[in-house]
Amino acid sequence: STYREMLKRGEKFLSEACREEAATDSWLLFSWLLEMNRAEYIVKERERPSEKELRTYQSLLERRASHIPLQYIIGEQEFMGLSFLVNEHVLIPRMDTEILVETALPYVSEKSVLDLCTGSGCIAVSLSVLGNPDFCLATDISEQALEIARKNAERNQAEVSFLKSDLFGKISGTFDIIVSNPPYISTEIVEGLMEEVRDHEPRLALDGGEDGLIFYHRIILEGKGFLKPQGWLFFEIGYDQGEAVTGMLQAAGFINIVCKKDYAGFDRVVFGQNGGI
Repeated sequence: STYREMLKRGEKFLSEACREEAATDSWLLFSWLLEMNRAEYIVKERERPSEKELRTYQSLLERRASHIPLQYIIGEQEFMGLSFLVNEHVLIPRMDTEILVETALPYVSEKSVLDLCTGSGCIAVSLSVLGNPDFCLATDISEQALEIARKNAERNQAEVSFLKSDLFGKISGTFDIIVSNPPYISTEIVEGLMEEVRDHEPRLALDGGEDGLIFYHRIILEGKGFLKPQGWLFFEIGYDQGEAVTGMLQAAGFINIVCKKDYAGFDRVVFGQNGGI
């Protein structure tokens, strides 16, 4: 067996397991295991792998074939050009959430920032590294998620404080910016998600209640007391929630409300300014 044959067998194995991204996933597992990029592979493809490498690769392939997300197998995911550790206790950072960070970035310089439902910490860490806030606090109800988020702050040399809190439960003071990617999938739809998401990503970070909007109601209702006058509130939303979340902000007295679309043309971010004085 050569490295080339090893890789080809990996692709065939995942293809037969009905993995649509068999070629991509087999290569990513191969390159991660062997710490080998494409150029190095071309040089070494006719060399022989060790028995340990073959066994380990097969084990990785079997985990992927059982619908465990690739990012959980490898243990990391890139987001905003930074590297984040991930495991089954946090959602995998996604490109949709990069739009939330990109939208908030121009507002955070030398400001105080609160990130609710931080998960892996990808939002708070990215804003801290790229946006130069004066202070950044990130919260989550899950201590296991916070453990990963703290490691990600250290990994990316980000100055972020972390607090275990059910939304605003243990928070004091006010902030210039509140940002959140809360659970926003309705309970019924969660059950119909693809296996990678439904069975392996944390349900606590997905389920937004019967209509998917429960956390927006809570954050908007409670958040005005923690947002400075003229402060800004930023949300990631589901593709069909733009009108509902915009309406909630309007009803709560927010002004300058904007609904921003993602690269596929779907509503993805809603933000507005506290109309208080």
